[in-house]
Amino acid sequence: MLSVRLFRVTTPHGQNQYQVRFDWGFAGAQTISGGADVVVWVDQLGFVESEATLPEHDVVHGTIESRRALADWALARQGDRGDRFTIAVVAAGEHRPDGSLRFAVEDLLAAGAVIDALADVGIDYCSPESAAAAAAYTGLSNATSHLISSSASGQALGRPTLTLDEVSEVAVLREFRVGP
Repeated sequence: MLSVRLFRVTTPHGQNQYQVRFDWGFAGAQTISGGADVVVWVDQLGFVESEATLPEHDVVHGTIESRRALADWALARQGDRGDRFTIAVVAAGEHRPDGSLRFAVEDLLAAGAVIDALADVGIDYCSPESAAAAAAYTGLSNATSHLISSSASGQALGRPTLTLDEVSEVAVLREFRVGP
């Protein structure tokens, strides 16, 4: 069972000058969460469970199905505060048996979909990493469902189906755990 406690890391990899940031896994979350108002944990084919408390950050679960609701939620939070709302988007990836992180195309596409939806509502001061994830999604948007269901993870789960923007609620997770 893996858990994460986010803390501020100040390096160029932290993408601190950007409103929307993107990275992978727990280490990426630690790197880009400094100064962020929310961490969007993108685990398209899994779901985060409750365990580790993150007192300095709200964590929300991001998926292709919830991307519009999440963007509207973030825009409302930005309006409430009357200032920029900073978002750290983290693709969960998958863990290999040795614990190392494996690239998961479904999480890249879902993270890109979330970032694209944020841009659609005007939250678009994106790091280059965020822009590349969004471009992956927009460039492959017509094939997203097929790519996710045919991915290694999708095949392992029996080729799940998904519906764009199906979820209208944002899951705010005060505590979460990711693991086998």
